[in-house]
Amino acid sequence: MKETDLSSDLRQGAEPLLAIRDLRVAFSGVEVLHGIDLDLPKGETLALIGESGSGKSVLARSILGLAGSKNTTTGSIRFEGRELAGAPEKELRRIRGADISMIVQDAMAALNPMRTIGDQLIETIVYRHPDYRDRASERLLFEKKKELTELAISFLKQVGITAPEKRISSYPHQLSGGMRQRVVIALALSADPKLIIADEPTTALDVSIQAQIISLLKRLAHEHGASIMLITHDMGVIVETADRVAVLYSGEIV
Repeated sequence: MKETDLSSDLRQGAEPLLAIRDLRVAFSGVEVLHGIDLDLPKGETLALIGESGSGKSVLARSILGLAGSKNTTTGSIRFEGRELAGAPEKELRRIRGADISMIVQDAMAALNPMRTIGDQLIETIVYRHPDYRDRASERLLFEKKKELTELAISFLKQVGITAPEKRISSYPHQLSGGMRQRVVIALALSADPKLIIADEPTTALDVSIQAQIISLLKRLAHEHGASIMLITHDMGVIVETADRVAVLYSGEIV
């Protein structure tokens, strides 16, 4: 791990991209997150580690208001100065998958098996990319435009998909596990997000593919100027990737 100029932003008083203060989440009256305080500056990679059941995924999903319908959340989650905790669902929908993207560990479950990866990429671009998402009346026209297909192909190229012009017509089951994970990363990047939450993005992949995916994610986040919250159990990944580490144990940052 290395200390970067970006990390010094906190010491210099710059407002972080994501600032969490005294976050508490309870399910049916049982508290599972106990007063979380966390900062993530712009352009930084923060690794969130901890044993299974420590609350990592609950924390990640709480940022997007997706912890579940039967939870009680208190505290503050500020993203670019906007308060997300308790924000209206309409506002959160505009942020999910757009300003904040999430990469899940099960790529097959994240992709629609009945639609080609090209269809899924184009739809994400139309509904989430800042150049298109606010032009609702033109969405059906956008989806048929050649420029959208070319943009989708460009995202597949960025994540290292071979022959993207052909692969864009493939269905998820026709791709290997590593390629599906690359498609999920392409979907996350296609909205030009400011924050990427990667929840165990390499769990189901073999070691060589894991290294490729992590290297790819770090490079693309740097090129796009995005911050990353990386949830992982792999200390090797952390050493190669993270600027800072937060250790979560029994719902607390220790």
